[in-house]
Amino acid sequence: MSRNQALAAWLLVLGAATRPVTAGTITLQATQSDAKPFVGAVVTLQGAAHPHVAPVNAILDQINLAFAPDLIVIPVGSTVEFPNSDSVSHQIYSFSPTKRFQLPLYHGQPYPPVHFDQAGIVTLGCNIHDQMVGYVFVTDAAYFGRTDAAGAWTVTNLPLGSYHLSLWHPLMREATASLERDVTVADDEPVTLKLQLAHPLRRPPLPATVRRDQY
Repeated sequence: MSRNQALAAWLLVLGAATRPVTAGTITLQATQSDAKPFVGAVVTLQGAAHPHVAPVNAILDQINLAFAPDLIVIPVGSTVEFPNSDSVSHQIYSFSPTKRFQLPLYHGQPYPPVHFDQAGIVTLGCNIHDQMVGYVFVTDAAYFGRTDAAGAWTVTNLPLGSYHLSLWHPLMREATASLERDVTVADDEPVTLKLQLAHPLRRPPLPATVRRDQY
């Protein structure tokens, strides 16, 4: 190989190495059955490439006889701390197969964080206040989040390839499978998906009240 040919080959390799990698964007627009924005829905996106998502240390408080927030989304392997900033004591529990646990009656200083090592949905309750309901959505998806005030969720810098998107909310009436979509990112052109519920959301639980014999 001549010196000129070697130089040309080197420039070709250098150009390939410095050329920006094409990455895609997926935007979901979710609406309720009445076409209003579907706010706070959990969105997960799975792909063939499965980047590792580091566990987090989350906090789910108890304020005004309610979980605050009432739903959190965390990656598998994360821990959740359950402080009680309320004026009364609570006894938090879960009978969900994904994670069964119970925290004895307490107020103020929380117990050690609870470790969530399996993917799934964990429903939380309080043995003292039956109307208190909360959720921990544990996911092994590489990309996840919740729809915003406009019912939208966007993920950027996606490697090219095929993905499976799923939508969930505790007040949905439809089967989860009806709100799943397969989508392909073929280039850097943004992809927009639209999902609309077929049925109205269920009504949320009524606020809990304090009994006279409350601790």
